[in-house]
Amino acid sequence: MRYGFVIDQRRCIGCHACTVACKEENQVPLGAFRTWVKYVERGTFPHTRRYFAVLRCNHCDAAPCVTICPTVALYRRPDGIVDFDGARCIGCKSCMQACPYDALYIDPDTQTAAKCNYCAHRVEVGLEPACVIVCPEQAIIAGDLDDPSSRIARLVGREQVQVRKAEQGTRPKVFYLGADAAALTPELQAPAEGYLWAERPRPEVDLVRMVAAAEARDGDPALTRAVYDIPHPPRPWGWKVTGYLWTKSLAAGALLVGALGVLSGAEPTGFLLGRAAPLLALVGLLATTALLVLDLKRPERFFYILLKPNLRSWLVWGAWILIAYGAVAALWLLAALADNATLVRILALPALLLGAATAGYSAFLFGQAEGRDFWQSPLLLPQLLVAAEVAGAAALLVVAFLARVDVEGLWSLGVIMMGALALQGIVLVAELCSAHANADAARAARLITRGPWRTPFWAGVVAGGTVLPIVLVWPNPYTAVLGALLALLGLWIYEDLWLKAGQAVPLS
Repeated sequence: MRYGFVIDQRRCIGCHACTVACKEENQVPLGAFRTWVKYVERGTFPHTRRYFAVLRCNHCDAAPCVTICPTVALYRRPDGIVDFDGARCIGCKSCMQACPYDALYIDPDTQTAAKCNYCAHRVEVGLEPACVIVCPEQAIIAGDLDDPSSRIARLVGREQVQVRKAEQGTRPKVFYLGADAAALTPELQAPAEGYLWAERPRPEVDLVRMVAAAEARDGDPALTRAVYDIPHPPRPWGWKVTGYLWTKSLAAGALLVGALGVLSGAEPTGFLLGRAAPLLALVGLLATTALLVLDLKRPERFFYILLKPNLRSWLVWGAWILIAYGAVAALWLLAALADNATLVRILALPALLLGAATAGYSAFLFGQAEGRDFWQSPLLLPQLLVAAEVAGAAALLVVAFLARVDVEGLWSLGVIMMGALALQGIVLVAELCSAHANADAARAARLITRGPWRTPFWAGVVAGGTVLPIVLVWPNPYTAVLGALLALLGLWIYEDLWLKAGQAVPLS
């Protein structure tokens, strides 16, 4: 049994009865929507035509929101319905990033994720979803796709239907009959600052203007224009996630540099490698954990990640990696304080592996955010590893300068930072300036390299955060400290731009 929908757009009159019925049946709060109708228009007056698109959760057979949810708050039932349990949700918003269809939202009353659940409470007692029974044109057909005698199975088998974003591989179960492709494809729609009978929220308008300016500069054709839609959260993940990426790079990089030094034969219990490196790692981990918890809509439930884990989610694996890395860093610090060089040498290899895992697991986490094509780059893992090396070497260089470490130690850290910065520059150019997998990823990259964020990228990241720090290493180790501060600032700017660009391209 696999429940699904067919939306017959040949019949739809755009009356919003399905939206109203859904809100009333499920007590959806004001400003939030589980199903909605989008209007798009094509042509020039008086030769214009309007198309409707009824949008909702697609109850995918391979639902990415279920995979990424760290607490099994989202799950796929045996009957194919993708349902949710608000009592388990921690409000991490990762499901919103994973869904390619923009179907999830944060309920303002419960501060947990919510979406269309096929009116599961009605289906369980033999009733159809509320949107189906209220549609005056019978444009919404629900039923079991695996039952060859059902109306929906006959329609899907007989008619030429289409689904949204089939290339994502999610196997959606909302099929559209007679729909205009441009109405279902955001990249074919010109972004609108205002709507018929509605105003867009200011954050959305600012984002639309920015994306529109970047597309106009590249001459992208606007085939269709949206004239009515619902509000969408512009960026579910904001500065706290940027801070998390930055502090995690620092935490991972500090002990990565320390472990490489110890394995290369450096003094394991000295100030820089024995105490400063693990202490920086622990402080960075503490800041990382604080930012992660504060970004949750239900922070009091943060421990659900450990007690109610979804072992397919990289949020869960990341939490365990951070705990293990913190334990090794604490043991390293205690061993160094006890002047136990043998134990520090034993810990060097685990610290190296866990440091790399701490830096790199986010690549797999963002890879599970399948709704954001820009974050699916295969270069993300090497970029995170190199960023950790940059952050670790730069932070240790600043600490070494303040602690008046000998010039030789400063010079060694400067050389490490310089090499990591050179690698980082190569990776960034390859990631942003090479060909991309699809149009959405290319649009996001253009926002950074040629769009409204080009100045902070080229001036703050490339020139100020990469080239200048490399140059400052050469005169003497003391100027390298200024370069280290610039490198850390450049890393923050890039993490912020990368995170915002990935969320700038509309999903619906």
